[in-house]
Amino acid sequence: MPLKAHLPDLPGLMIEDQVRAALIEDLGRAGDITTSATIGPDKQATAEMNSREIGVIAGLPLAEAAFRLIDPAIRFDRLVQDGARVEPGAAIARISGPARGLLSAERVALNFLMHLSGIATHTARFADAIAHTSARVTCTRKTIPGLRAVEKYAVRCGGGSSHRYGLDDAIMIKDNHIAVAGGIVEALRAAKAFAGHLVKIEIEVDTLEQFEVVLNERADVCLLDNMGPDLLRQAVKMNAGRITLEASGNVTLDTITAIAETGVDYISTSKITMAAPTLDIGLDMVIS
Repeated sequence: MPLKAHLPDLPGLMIEDQVRAALIEDLGRAGDITTSATIGPDKQATAEMNSREIGVIAGLPLAEAAFRLIDPAIRFDRLVQDGARVEPGAAIARISGPARGLLSAERVALNFLMHLSGIATHTARFADAIAHTSARVTCTRKTIPGLRAVEKYAVRCGGGSSHRYGLDDAIMIKDNHIAVAGGIVEALRAAKAFAGHLVKIEIEVDTLEQFEVVLNERADVCLLDNMGPDLLRQAVKMNAGRITLEASGNVTLDTITAIAETGVDYISTSKITMAAPTLDIGLDMVIS
C-alpha cells in the first residue's frame, strides 16, 4: 500500500478570489435583501454544519473564507479536518457571530464544501477499491473551469493523487500530437530535445506494438489507453519496472480493481472530478 502523502495547504491568498467571486455572484446588485429585511444588525447567532450522509470532508478553508469575507467578526471553528471520514449527523464546523453575515455567507460556504466533499468522497470509493494494490487513482485536467486547484485538492483529501495541473507542468503526448508530429519516435525525440531536466515526458499508446516503441525510446511515463486487464498485464511484463505505467479509459468502480491488480502504477479517471455527486451537508442554527 502506498505511503499516504500529507495534504497540501490551501492558503487564503490562493482561494480568496474564487470565494469572493462566488459571494459577489450571490449578493447580486442589492445584497441579501431577505436577511436585511428580517434580521436586525445587532443580532448574534450560532450554527453548526453537519453531514447528512457518510463521506469525506474537503473544502473547509473555502467555507471559512466565505464567512470571513462577509464579516471578519464571524468565528469559524473546525470540528474535523479536511480528509476526515464522517458519518451521518457528524458535526463538521461551528460558526458564531453577527447573524446577518452568517446567513448571507451560508449558501456559498455550503456550495464549496458540498461540491469538494463530494469529490473527496467519490475519490475515496475508488481509492478504497484498490487499497490492497500498489496502484494509485489519479485525477485529470477534466475539471470545472476556474476550480481546478481546489478540485484537485479535494481528490487528495479523498486519498487520490493529482496528475498534471495544466499544460505547463509536464509534457503529455497524446494521439493527436503523435499524428501531427509524424509518429511516436518523432514526437518523443522532439520532446526530449525541448524539455528541461526536471520536466517529465508521458506518452499515450493504445497497442502493445506502440508500447514497445516507447520502451525503446524511454519515455518517463506511458499511458496505456483503453487496454483491458489482459493487455495491461502483458504491458507490465514487457515493462519489467523500467518506466512508470498509467492506465486510463473505461475506469469505473466496477473495473478499477481489476485494472489495479494488473500491476500498473497509476489509474487516471475523470470520473472522480466530473461525475462526483455532492455530499449532503446542512447548516442548522443552534437555538439556546
